[in-house]
Parts: sequence; C-alpha cells; structure tokens
Amino acid sequence: MTVIFSKSGPLAALSPADRLALCDRRTSTDSVVRSTTAAILERVSRDGDRALCELARELDGVDLASLEVPDSFWNECLAGIAPDLRAAMERTFRNLASVSRAFAPRAEETEVEPGVIVGRRPDPLARVGVYAPGGRAAYPSSVLMCAVPARVAGVGEVIVCSPPAADGRPSPAVLAAAALAGVDRVFAIGGAGAIAAMAFGTASVPRVDRIVGPGNAWVAEAKLQISGTVSIDCPAGPSELLVIADDSVDPRRVAQELIAQAEHDPLASAVVVALDADTKRRIAVALVRERISEPRLRTVIEALAARGALLLAETLDEALAFAAEFAPEHLLLAVRDADAALARVRNAGAVFVGASSSVAFGDYMTGANHVLPTGGLARSYSGLSPLDFVRWTSWQRVTPRAAASLAPAVATFAEAEGLSAHAVAARSWEEQ
Repeated sequence: MTVIFSKSGPLAALSPADRLALCDRRTSTDSVVRSTTAAILERVSRDGDRALCELARELDGVDLASLEVPDSFWNECLAGIAPDLRAAMERTFRNLASVSRAFAPRAEETEVEPGVIVGRRPDPLARVGVYAPGGRAAYPSSVLMCAVPARVAGVGEVIVCSPPAADGRPSPAVLAAAALAGVDRVFAIGGAGAIAAMAFGTASVPRVDRIVGPGNAWVAEAKLQISGTVSIDCPAGPSELLVIADDSVDPRRVAQELIAQAEHDPLASAVVVALDADTKRRIAVALVRERISEPRLRTVIEALAARGALLLAETLDEALAFAAEFAPEHLLLAVRDADAALARVRNAGAVFVGASSSVAFGDYMTGANHVLPTGGLARSYSGLSPLDFVRWTSWQRVTPRAAASLAPAVATFAEAEGLSAHAVAARSWEEQ
C-alpha cells in the first residue's frame, strides 16, 4: 500500500498553521455540509413523512413502502443471524449492561448546614432516539452501545433510526441488535433526515427527548443544528485515533490500529506520535506492508492523505502535551509505563492503556462505550453513559430553625442586589 500522510516529521517542526490544521477537525466548517444539512432539516420540519420518503429515494435510491420496520422482522433477523455473530452481540450486551449498571447515576442528598438539606435524583428520560449509521457499513454495535445504557437508566421508550438498504430496510444485523437490545420502534431512515425526524417529530416518527449515536459529517452537523430544539449526546463525527508509541511496541500493531480507524471514513483522522526516529520509521514500513482489500483500501488512503499524520516527539511530555491539544476521540498509549502516562492524560474521549488494549476491543466488546466526542470536543464532552439518559430533579429542605439562621444573611444579599421582596420574605423567618 502506498501511503501519503497529510503531515509527517517532528512535532517541533510543525508550523502553527500545520498544527492548527491537525487539531481543527470540525466538519461544521464545511459550508457545503452546513448548508445542505440545514436544507434537509427545514424540509423534514415542513413536509414530515413525505420529505423522508423523498430523501430515501434521492439519497439512498430506495422507494419506501413504510418508514417503520415491524418488530416481527427484527425478531426474524435475530433468529437468522449466524450463531457466532449472535454470541458476540450477546457478549457485548452483557458487558455493556454490566458497565452501565456499575456507573449508573444514583440519588444523593447532603446536609450543608444543620437543617439545610440539598438533594438530587436521576429521572429517566421518557423517549430517546438512537441513530445507527449505515452507508459504507452497517453498525449493529452502535445500536447496542446506545440502547443498552438507555435501558439500564430506565428510559421509557427507545426508537432507532438507520438508513435503508436496497430492500427498504436497515441491515439485518442492525435489526437483530435492535431486537436483542429490546428497543421499542425502528425506522428505515438515515442521515440528517433521520435526525430531523427525531428532533421535530412527523406523523410516523415520534419526537424524542434526546438524540444519541455516531454518524458521518452530515449526521454530526444535523445534531449540532438541532441541539437548540432537543438535547444530544455529543457531536460525534468521523472517527479519530491518536497513538503515542515508543520502541517497546510492535510496529505492525500500530499500523493495524491506524488502518482500522482510517477505514471508517475518508474524513477519519489517524495520527501517530512516535517517541524515537526508529519507531517512526518501523511504523511507516509496517504500514506500507499491510494489505487491505477494496473497497476499504481507497477509504484508508484518502483518510491518511487528508487527516493522517506520522509525527516524532522528543519526549513523552511533548507527546502528551500534543495529545491534550489534539483531544482525540481515541487515545492509544502504546508505551512501556502506560498506567503512569494515563494519570497525565487530559482531553481524550477514551484512553486505551497499553498496546494490547486495541481500540477494536473498545469499539465492540469491553463494555465501555464507543460513542465518543470527535473534532477536538473531548476538551468538553465525555463519552456516552447512563448519565446521558436522565435528567436531574433537585430539591432543598430547610427546617424552621435553619430558616431563622439563614434569614439575616439572605436578606443582606438580596438587599445588595436590589431585590427588596426577597429580603422581606427571608426576614419574615427571623421572627419564627
């Protein structure tokens, strides 16, 4: 395989413009993506089901007899999948459920002063929409990653949208995952149109309280544009990987990790920061020697040329500083003392500790979630978890004695802000 990286060489030699280009991976800067997505959102908001059917014909080449896929067909798909695939999906289901239960939010209460009690409880959302990507490949794993923590959190209704194949239905594997996860409804719609349908609601597709799930640049942009209408998990766009590697790593392992991320999308970002020149050279050689079959080969080559990089850092400190700036979706620490490096990591969607902690394992089987922030948004967003499927109800409880204690200070504060009625209300408790 002939490989041309977008950037190559020492980190310290990158110009400010080159460094910015590597770190600025926002797809919303693309005016075509932005304007096309806005037009689709407006069209679905205005024309509902009719627009969705027209978009399926225009973008997917499919005439849909129905937007919704009956659950009897999902169950047939689950019964009909290969036994080894079903076993793998069931293992993922169990591990996701285990991790989700361990990290599930719980009600809390604290007494901040004698008689002053503040608490909050997690209340499950009523209805959540899951987007499961299609197009270049079908992703049943994404259905499980989104639906399982939603179910653990107690969400009332879970719907799934996934692009239709030539037969007018999503991939049988996606439908099998929907059956296994126990979702409530499935719709054969994809792209920005699916996001619009879940955000605004149509005659067929119910409006949801939150939209979760990964997608391509158009899906990510659609989620950003409707985020003022309905909440979203995070703007998860094209896949990203940053590997920090020292001379202890098998260079072929790193090459395989790069290819595995680059095969997702021509806009995927796959970057290596090697800690010595020989490791950098060996990774480059290993990458050239890897054999990839079509149609993935073209996608990998395009991705590495557009957003790939093979860089050299003088020290681990320099590499970790760049990682914090880059804020990758996936960060693989392929170094000797990976645990020590982990303690110093900031701004990563998910960290893979040690060369044997392949991103592929996290994508499918460990029970951690693969719905993660991209485009540098790991600076402020986290990966999907049960926390994304609840809203918090908070309360305060104040005893009469505590009210009398709070009253003078609260009245003073209120008077300083010119809110005299607040002050009167507070001071009335001094007399109790």
